[in-house]
Amino acid sequence: MRWKKMIWIFLYTILGVISFAMLYLASDWLLSRIPAYHQNPYVEEQPLTLYLLTNGVHTDLVFPVKSEQMDWHSIFPYQYTLAQDSTKSWIAIGWGDKGFYLNTPEWKDLTLKTALIAGLGIGQSALHTTYYPNLVENDQCIKFHVSEEQYQLLVEFVLSTIEYADHDRPIYIQTEAQYGNDDAFYEALGAYHLFYSCNTWTNAALKSARLPSAVWTVFDKGILRHYQHK
Repeated sequence: MRWKKMIWIFLYTILGVISFAMLYLASDWLLSRIPAYHQNPYVEEQPLTLYLLTNGVHTDLVFPVKSEQMDWHSIFPYQYTLAQDSTKSWIAIGWGDKGFYLNTPEWKDLTLKTALIAGLGIGQSALHTTYYPNLVENDQCIKFHVSEEQYQLLVEFVLSTIEYADHDRPIYIQTEAQYGNDDAFYEALGAYHLFYSCNTWTNAALKSARLPSAVWTVFDKGILRHYQHK
């Protein structure tokens, strides 16, 4: 009879996993559709232009490299990129699991160990920065506008997630895992897990500035749907 007990345990485990997955996806489906602010103060004519960038899975916030409020080069130097090209005008900033960033340049490189560490929140996190000469609006690159106050709130959110060394210098991650010639990685605060993904970070940043955002989401589409009409 022992084998029957093992079969039931196995079936209950499978049922539990399926039930959790369905509840998880249903929660994101519902909460990602609820705006964080019911009376959203978003105004198209705001003076500063930013972009929301996605690769279909992961989102980045894109800022002008230099503005009156912020010089991102002073935080994330061009010198840490392979190209060291100081002519780039835009910088994309994203947050995520460090192991996932460095060990999974493509989905085919994903291992069970990396996925479990990321999902359970027991790994470290990192910021990924990429410099761009220009950006073109499309379904994966959405332009939006912010006030000076909203921009400052976004800047403060990003800066608050950086892990600093002495003299308030971000800790550069020396690696050969760059995705191209214009990107670099830095140590970050916080833990990536099932309920706080790279997209949750982006959504939280937008929410901190009272910009279009979801109550909660872990997927890029949970953010993008709030910008589809912009």
